[in-house]
Amino acid sequence: MDRIPSFSKNHDTLETGLHVSMKMHGVTTWDLRFKKPNAGDYISPKALHTVEHLLATTLRNSEHKNDIIYFGPMGCRTGFYLLTVNLEREEVIPLLKECILFALSLGEVPGNRREECGNYLEHDLGGAKKELADYLKILENAD
Repeated sequence: MDRIPSFSKNHDTLETGLHVSMKMHGVTTWDLRFKKPNAGDYISPKALHTVEHLLATTLRNSEHKNDIIYFGPMGCRTGFYLLTVNLEREEVIPLLKECILFALSLGEVPGNRREECGNYLEHDLGGAKKELADYLKILENAD
């Protein structure tokens, strides 16, 4: 069996930030690395779930909503994947900053009702906002 591209990267050398994971079929997979891999500091499951709701919603309501294919968490709980078309790094960084700032202003989790979410009780808005604020600082140094 072939090893998939994300497992072919040495995770001990990956740093926090915004990285291109791969480009395939016109889709760019962005690695939004919130935490350094294998460093013992991971996003809690509840905060991870809430960040997913916050950023998936704000990204899909942004001016680039038609360029967003997918946003979701990494199973290792060190970050998220954002799949886009037609966007370059110079557009993605300000888009993420704008969406994070908007997400930080929200007083509730979008899509947090039983009929909207398969695990609606597992959220942590405060924890998600802390993770987003920390990642925003990382992005400030990524320009």
